[in-house]
Amino acid sequence: MPLINLIITLIIVGVLLWLVNTYIPMDHKIKSILNVVIVIAVILWLLSAFGILGGMGGMRIGG
Repeated sequence: MPLINLIITLIIVGVLLWLVNTYIPMDHKIKSILNVVIVIAVILWLLSAFGILGGMGGMRIGG
């Protein structure tokens, strides 16, 4: 994946997260959990995109 696509995706995710945090009224605890989940997902996606984290298709949950 080209670097410019990564940067554009990070900008879009950041703007969407900012919009949700700014304009959607919800409890502070829910916003914090949402922020943490999105940041962890983006970090895992970046690690996978750079090849540091192996293919996510091999992960199995529960069985």
